Amino acid sequence: MAILFVLGVGLVFLAIILVGSALSTSTESGVTRSLAVLEAMTNAPKELNKELDKSFGERVLAPLQARAVGVGRRISGADTAERIRRKLDLAGNPAGWTVDRVLSGKVIGAIAGLVGGLVFQLMLTAPAWKIVVVVVALVVGFFAPNLYLYQKAHERAERLQRDLPDAIDLLTISVESGLGFDAALQQVARNTEGPLAEELSRVMREMQIGQGRADALRAMGERTSVGDLRTFVGAMVQADSFGIPVAQVLRVQSAEMRVKRRQRAEEKAQQVPVKITIPLIFCILPTLFIAVMGPAVLSIMDSFSK
Repeated sequence: MAILFVLGVGLVFLAIILVGSALSTSTESGVTRSLAVLEAMTNAPKELNKELDKSFGERVLAPLQARAVGVGRRISGADTAERIRRKLDLAGNPAGWTVDRVLSGKVIGAIAGLVGGLVFQLMLTAPAWKIVVVVVALVVGFFAPNLYLYQKAHERAERLQRDLPDAIDLLTISVESGLGFDAALQQVARNTEGPLAEELSRVMREMQIGQGRADALRAMGERTSVGDLRTFVGAMVQADSFGIPVAQVLRVQSAEMRVKRRQRAEEKAQQVPVKITIPLIFCILPTLFIAVMGPAVLSIMDSFSK
């Protein structure tokens, strides 16, 4: 019996040792495999890791935008790209905005407007209003990028028209002080801010890469919808073509711009009485009548109640 007991204890210890060695071997092999995978990923070529290193925008948003661009091109006309490019020029080419982005924005905006309209129509009861809400939301979402570009173009045109007289005055002073027209343009672009300074800087860059002065000025006039700026560009192009002294043309343009600015100010001042009529009728007069006639009405009501 003692021999059998010793033999059994020895077999148990042997089994424990074998199980422990097997577990350690499997753990070591698993760790070894994991380390090998990590090392392989670390030492892998950049082309293989590029797909794993992409951000969420590159993996999801970029393909979504590409599909939206394809849909936008199919549902748009043949001259849509040219019209959008024209709107971008009038808006000053906002950073990050391209023709493809506008097309994809129209499609994504239409989808977002449709979803928003479907959610909002759940709070309505009349079926006709539900349809109207969904259609209006769809249309607004589709034309939202156009509305944004229109607003940017309007603000830019107002800023150009407001800054143009001062810029021409500075240009006139620079030319009359002895600077050439190109140097005067550079001086105005350096010492001013806003869309007009950006346009003048672009004109200088185009002239530096070899484009003619007249062509660069014409391109600046085509990128804007301000009539005064186009008039100025036309006058400068004619002066350059016929050899008229630039200082004389600038002096005439400066005086004309100051007169137009004063006329616009007078026009806006004359519009004030007409614009103030609506708030006067609907906001000021009712409160005035309440303040004046209220005590009398209360006294009359008290007299009749007795």
